[in-house]
Amino acid sequence: MLAEFLGTFVLIMFGLGSVAVAVVGLPGSGRESTPFGPANWLIIAWGWGLAVVLGVYVAGGISGAHLNPAVTLAFAVRRGFAWSRVPAYWIAQVLGAFAAAALVYALYRDAIVDFDVANNIADRAQSQSTFSIFATFPASYFHGGLWGPLIDQIVGTALLLGLIAALVDSRNQAPRANMGALLIGFVVVAIGLSFGTNAGYAINPARDLGPRLLTYIEGWGRLAFPGGGTYFDNYWWIPLVGPLIGGVVGICVYDLLVGSTLAGRARLGERPEPGRVVDTETDPDA
Repeated sequence: MLAEFLGTFVLIMFGLGSVAVAVVGLPGSGRESTPFGPANWLIIAWGWGLAVVLGVYVAGGISGAHLNPAVTLAFAVRRGFAWSRVPAYWIAQVLGAFAAAALVYALYRDAIVDFDVANNIADRAQSQSTFSIFATFPASYFHGGLWGPLIDQIVGTALLLGLIAALVDSRNQAPRANMGALLIGFVVVAIGLSFGTNAGYAINPARDLGPRLLTYIEGWGRLAFPGGGTYFDNYWWIPLVGPLIGGVVGICVYDLLVGSTLAGRARLGERPEPGRVVDTETDPDA
């Protein structure tokens, strides 16, 4: 639990820090109307990708560096991870994310206050830009609908878990020399650059819930819970439920379409029958 806490703390610390730089830290970034230009989005995408790399390297040798409740759930469903450990991992991940958000807020509090003053924001609960440093919300083009963001979170997390499954699968072309963490970070960069603007690509319930709790405590009010702003309402559950569903979908798709074939080929030279599906959960070679 301590390793998961610290790994998640490092992940969220660097990730939220990169968003804070883009929103309130850079010269000229203190405008409510344009907090996310193309250059700033590159800072955020690469910031989160590198954050994942560092978090995995911190905790990987002890806990496996799940750092994400969706990863923990998917590994329990398809990789034999003990169900009894799932609640402990989830608690450690959320607490690590909350602690990281609290420290980022302490470091950037003055910049956030200056941003609010510059934009004549008297009530912090009206500042979606500063809220976005910590938690996610959907783009305006969804017009308040929840199905689009929910599907976005399912697909994004399915991509994440499917590619993690591929990268850690020693039967496949898994990276050598401890390069897996770096490439998983690249996966997060790719998801951010390809799908991030839909709903902030939380793809991690702890990444959203921990900082969201911090924003509620620090005065962002209904932006945090129930998750309501100018063009969205009751959003708080989307980045929790969507990634949990998507993670299981992603790892199951990988196992069905690729893992089953690899498991068959690993049977001491036995070639799988055409069309036969090998269960990678029960296969001793999986």
